Amino acid sequence: MSLSSLAVGDEAVITSIDGDVRFLSRITSIGLTPGSKVKVIKNDRNRPLLLYSRDTMIALNKKECENIKVQEGVA
Repeated sequence: MSLSSLAVGDEAVITSIDGDVRFLSRITSIGLTPGSKVKVIKNDRNRPLLLYSRDTMIALNKKECENIKVQEGVA
């Protein structure tokens, strides 16, 4: 399942990240790597997804979240 399909309060672990080199570099530089635990703080329609990971609040647009695959309920 993709990161964007999680609801507010859901916790998950990142399993894979797809995309070009630039996207992968940017996402991993902010701490989102396979094995990272994430918690969705806000997931409003037509707004960036706000999540908490590694003691940091991170905002990502929905298109970027589609490239990040997670496994729910393992966090």
